Amino acid sequence: MLRIGWFATGRGEGSQRLLRAAVEAIRDRSLDAQIAFVFCNREQGQAPATDVFLDQVRAYGIPLVTLSDRRFRRERGGEIARSGGPLPAWRTEFDRAVVEILEPYPYDLGMLAGYYLISTAPLYESHPLLNLHPAAPGQPAGTWQEVTWKLIEQRADHGGVRVHLVTGELDAGAIATYCTYPLRGGTIDALWRDADARSLTGIQETEGEENALFREIRRRGSARELPLAVETLRAFADGRLRLEDGHIMAGDTKVVGGYDLTPEIERSLANAALT
Repeated sequence: MLRIGWFATGRGEGSQRLLRAAVEAIRDRSLDAQIAFVFCNREQGQAPATDVFLDQVRAYGIPLVTLSDRRFRRERGGEIARSGGPLPAWRTEFDRAVVEILEPYPYDLGMLAGYYLISTAPLYESHPLLNLHPAAPGQPAGTWQEVTWKLIEQRADHGGVRVHLVTGELDAGAIATYCTYPLRGGTIDALWRDADARSLTGIQETEGEENALFREIRRRGSARELPLAVETLRAFADGRLRLEDGHIMAGDTKVVGGYDLTPEIERSLANAALT
């Protein structure tokens, strides 16, 4: 049985849905795994949305471990991490503290599922960690918003979702699994024609994330995040994939560029549409 360490900030419904999908797969025995704990970098009372997530974890009976990075930083007089800049020293200290409080909960593999902190060496070197990223192999790093705008800017013909190992380089660890989906053909073509008639800056300034093409790309990607997370864990649980010296292995073969789960994800979406 695969023992999973679950890491989430719990900022919204996405975190709730990801956890629910994994729990349901475990309960219906399609995923031979156990969630050893859920770790959250927020504590009760810190944010209403996170409180809902923490209540969800408790309702499932999963061990819940919390340590507020905000409180940790303030107690040490640390600086706020700035986007694009080096992480302040307290962030490494925080991850070292996280590793220590998780010692009573052994696990094989960590899953970052809506966890909004960049992991540092003490955490990702203690156990292999998987992170869900809203782009196909070879596509941009960054937040889902940044990725979506970049796909529009590049006039991409496909999008994707991938799961990769966490390393010291953001969104650049070995890719474990991925799926892709088309961004051309059918109703989306009219949205591209509208976008092609304007500049990216113009779209961002006038409509922003309410732009119809932006929303459609995000809808297609987010629909695949849950099934990819579950299918990835299933691939490790049933032995199709394994970790060896920091490499993703399928049997005796090193996986280069990721294990394509597109057929499984599309079947999952089709089955869900029928229920």
